Parts: sequence; structure tokens; C-alpha cells
Amino acid sequence: MNTFGRNFRCTTFGESHGKAVGVVVDGCPPGISLTEADIQPYLDRRRPGKSPFESARQEPDRVEILSGTFEGRTTGAPIALVVRNRDVQSGDYDTLRDVFRPGHADYTYQAKYGLRDHRGGGRSSGRETLARVAAGAVAVRCLAPYGITVSGRVVEVHGATEPGAMEEEILAARDAGDSVGGIVEVTATGCPAGLGDPVFGKLDAAIAGAMMGIGAVKGVEIGEGFGAARLLGSEMNDPITGAGFLSNHAGGVLGGISTGQDIIVRIAVKPTPSIRRVQRTVNAAGVEREISVGGRHDPCIAPRIVPVAECMLALVIIDAMLEQAKYRGFGEE
Repeated sequence: MNTFGRNFRCTTFGESHGKAVGVVVDGCPPGISLTEADIQPYLDRRRPGKSPFESARQEPDRVEILSGTFEGRTTGAPIALVVRNRDVQSGDYDTLRDVFRPGHADYTYQAKYGLRDHRGGGRSSGRETLARVAAGAVAVRCLAPYGITVSGRVVEVHGATEPGAMEEEILAARDAGDSVGGIVEVTATGCPAGLGDPVFGKLDAAIAGAMMGIGAVKGVEIGEGFGAARLLGSEMNDPITGAGFLSNHAGGVLGGISTGQDIIVRIAVKPTPSIRRVQRTVNAAGVEREISVGGRHDPCIAPRIVPVAECMLALVIIDAMLEQAKYRGFGEE
């Protein structure tokens, strides 16, 4: 399951400490304006080492378009995007070769495959999201001519909701050798009504799957989300007038189909599992051990997940747009 999407298909490849990470995008419509300069800003927002709140790994994350464009426009052929890994310090993980880190995919990858790449988590590393961001940036370019935009922000860190307090929570956790989680909100604006398919192809189901496919995400809400369970029907329902909807408790999706309102998604991001604090675990032989994870890690993943979540939402929407094109033509209202 390294491929995402039905119509706008993205296959990611690469590991945290391998030679490169990248993606092949198949199904992108021809004639879309696209250069490395359109993709790079999204990768710059995701890349590590920009502030004290992030991993100190220094990666330029410069994207290369290997195929699928000609004279700055997409051709309809597969678009291959690659980013070379530069600042790799695999030696930091030598002590973890036969030890399972609590909260990581080490144990489950070993159980499934019988082996794992212990260097930075290999394929399960957050660095894999770089490929999703590159593909999502292409999706954003495809959506732009139709006035569809996607934006995101961190709305909470360890219970704090004010920017200064959020920073304090992250720094305090970092200094204590620990980590904190947060909540990220992503909004798609300008989507036409009618996207998504009933029953098993619901737009909100696709969004939830896309968000849960991001490492460290443990919960998804659309619109009121879990808050809907505490409302009356008269409070939850969005009244409709000749001028449109009067509220948006549904988060832009009804019956699995977009309403034309903003699509509002929130995701719960767990604390970074790699921490310096001593934790209990076992090694590959089942012998109990204590572990303190060194290396370079984010004390809070939430800020760097924002562009990832934006791009995953963009991928879902462009896929739904192309599906709708089978009924009305791409971009038609």
C-alpha cells in the first residue's frame, strides 16, 4: 500500500536514511503549469532544522522533477519527483538495531516483515511524508485554476491554545527530554458541491483515511467532529436559505458529498515517540531493557505536520475532482 488515490495516483518510495525519498504521480492532467519552484515552498515548510522546535537534522530537501513535464507544463505522463538525503547520521541508531522503541513502528514492522530498517525508522519515518508533500504540491497546482485553496494551522499544543504558550510547552518538553502532541486544523476553501461518492466512497471517509495515513495522527474530526455527540439536532443541523447555508457544523460534507462550503478537518497528533527519558522495552529476543533514544528528533511533530495535512487534503480533493469529471468534466460546476 505505497500508492494513494484512484485517479490522481501517488506512489512514494525511499527511507529515512536511504539515498533518496520521492514519489511518482500518475494521472495528473496535462497542461498544468509546474516547475520545481512550485513544489519547493511546501518542502521548505516541512523540512527539519529551521527552529529550536524541530529536529536539528539539516536537509536542503531540494526537489528534482525527473519526468512528466515539458517547458514548464505537465504532459499527462507520470511525474517523478525525487529529493536526495544529505544529512544522514545512521550511527546514532546503532544501539537500536535489536531494541524496540516504545511508541514507534519498530515492533510491528518486525512482526509483519521479519526484519526492519532501524536507521531512523526506515520507511516508517516521518521523512516519508516529504514524498506526500511533493505530490500534494502538484495537486495544489491542479486545484488552483478552479479557485480551490488549502490552508492549515496548529490550534493546540499539549492543551495550550495561544502561540506563546504553545512554544513554552514545546521548549519545556524538549528541555525535559520529553515531547508533546497537538491538534492541527486544515481547511479547503472553494470546493464545488457534489464531490465524493455515496456509501463506501464518501469524501469524508477518504479524508479521514488520508489523515490517519499520516504517521503520528491518532484521531480525525470533520466539522463539529466528536463535539457533535454533545449537540441537539437543532444545534447540529446547518439551516439552508436561498443565499446558502447559515452555518457549517457539518464541516463542508453531507452524505459523504461536499456541500460547497469550507471543508474543515482537525487531526490529533501524538507526542514524538523518540525521547531521551528512560523507557521500558524489550529487545528482539524478548529480554526486558531500558532505553533512552538519542539522535535528532522533534519535541513536537504538530508544526511540521501542517503542510503534510494540507497536501493530503489537496490529494483527496483533486482525486474527487477527477472522479467527478467522469460525470461532468474536470472543473465544471
